Amino acid sequence: MIELYTCPPEGATVVCADELGPVIPRTFPPAPGWSPDGHRIKSEADYSRGPEKTWVYGALRVRDGHEVTMTASSRNSAFYQQFLQRVEAANPAGDIYVVTDNLSSHNSLSTRTWLEGHPRIRHVFIPVGACWLNLQEGWWRIFRKAALAGQSFAGPPEIDQATRLATAQLNTRARHWVWGRPAPSTRVLRRRYVYSV
Repeated sequence: MIELYTCPPEGATVVCADELGPVIPRTFPPAPGWSPDGHRIKSEADYSRGPEKTWVYGALRVRDGHEVTMTASSRNSAFYQQFLQRVEAANPAGDIYVVTDNLSSHNSLSTRTWLEGHPRIRHVFIPVGACWLNLQEGWWRIFRKAALAGQSFAGPPEIDQATRLATAQLNTRARHWVWGRPAPSTRVLRRRYVYSV
């Protein structure tokens, strides 16, 4: 799998895919005011894991750092196949290697049947317990800060809008993702001391 990151096959596109979620709408009711002794009244977050939860599907194209995202109300084979269609449309030429985990919707009979009709897409499953091999996990950290941190969403449409805006902004400054740690930069000395004997 690491060979796909370091030297992908000629003419192929390597994409890391994963799901983030559930992202839950959170509404914070306004505090009724101040307490009699002058302290601010704290209001608890009012949310639940009901039908309002939203999943964010994401695919990172390793060679240039561009991302394809999609929000869905569930994490199942039908939505995963819709997401793969978006990935295929975003990469019109060559084979597409999708690095992903062994989630049941990724390897279901329905998905395998769908993949037979789309021979350009090839799944590469990461080992169980090795999510750090999927570069999409690193992109999720950047995405959470750009789209979700400190936000209060009233419903799934607002989560979808935040996802689309953050993805567009992050794609404008996308760069090639490199596997491994880069070499340390050479240290430049500000002052040079010359000692004469």
